[in-house]
Amino acid sequence: MAEAVALVDTLQNWTVLDKIIIPTKNPDKKLIFGKGNFEALTEKIKKLPHVTAVFLNVERISSVTKKELEDAWGVKVFDRYTVVLHIFRCNARTKEAKLQIALAEIPLLRSNLKTEVSHLDQQRGGSRYIMGSGETFMEIQNRLLREKELKIRSALEKLRRKRSLLRTQRRKREFPIISVMGYTNCGKTTLIKALTGEAEIQPRDQLFATLDITAHAGYLPSRMAVIYVDTIGFLTDLPHNLVESFSATLEEVAYSDLLVHVRDITHPETALQKASVLSVLRNLNLPSHLLESMVEVHNKVDLKESYEPTEENALAISALRGHGLEELKEEIEKKILKATGKKILTITVNLQGPQLSWLYKESAVQEVEVMPDDGTARVKVIISNSAFGRYRNLFPNSKFFVP
Repeated sequence: MAEAVALVDTLQNWTVLDKIIIPTKNPDKKLIFGKGNFEALTEKIKKLPHVTAVFLNVERISSVTKKELEDAWGVKVFDRYTVVLHIFRCNARTKEAKLQIALAEIPLLRSNLKTEVSHLDQQRGGSRYIMGSGETFMEIQNRLLREKELKIRSALEKLRRKRSLLRTQRRKREFPIISVMGYTNCGKTTLIKALTGEAEIQPRDQLFATLDITAHAGYLPSRMAVIYVDTIGFLTDLPHNLVESFSATLEEVAYSDLLVHVRDITHPETALQKASVLSVLRNLNLPSHLLESMVEVHNKVDLKESYEPTEENALAISALRGHGLEELKEEIEKKILKATGKKILTITVNLQGPQLSWLYKESAVQEVEVMPDDGTARVKVIISNSAFGRYRNLFPNSKFFVP
């Protein structure tokens, strides 16, 4: 119920006037309430003169049920699908997010069309052909919807190919990718701002503030450059069509080197929220090593008097206050080094030889400490296992140690 209210409060100029918990039948039935509950609910709605809509917190009601209830109550009726879709519509910023929302609207348009045509046919006594076309009104509208869907999918595919190209370029430059995910409004964007120091990131205290994949550069304790990816928030029973529409966005997660799962540890349903996130991640068919190496972060500990994580390997932080961020960065670095097969080494090189220029070309040089007395330098590098193997073959007498 609290989440249902939070969904409505997310929308500007929408206010919850009253709420009630009552049992429902199967949402596929024509009327989803028993007779007694339906009458009590109708009476309650009629006594609230300022009500302009009713939100039924079920995933989806049929267009027939929607029409029956709207006729009985005299106000608009929304289900979880239409409310979440409307929030998405209000928060979409990029072309891709807007296309994904347009795609998610198609099943809704089809369902509404079926009800409208059925209603018209009842009034006119059977379906009518449009003059000169050989098609009924229903057939024309369905064809137009199919054409619209194909155009949207084609445009999304072009954007997906473009993103794939950008991902390839990032891979060539060897920036490790860290996807930050969690239940909606858990503090992902605030955490990324704290980890990167990027002033332009403006977190918002509302559900689904982030609908687009956004990438932000940051540095780990060794000064290794990484990219943090902010993802769309998760929701319990996120309607199936919405998940499908945003699958291209979520697909980016599969190409990460590490996942960071952020939890709002102050939320009364935090355990249920964790289960929802893990369920969606499993359905994405991610590589098993990504799920096994995931870092779990318990956020907003500043709002609790005292807090120690009860779950093994979880890190307690406050993204807003900066508590626990150094420990988190160290944990991320440890897992990134393992996931990417990179090493942090200090190598002694002869400044007269080609080693230093080779290291600049084949690794990420972090520090160079020149020893003028003997013409050498200590070079701190982040280097892949394969590059380090080549280095040792080329310069077998070079000394190195792990700092």
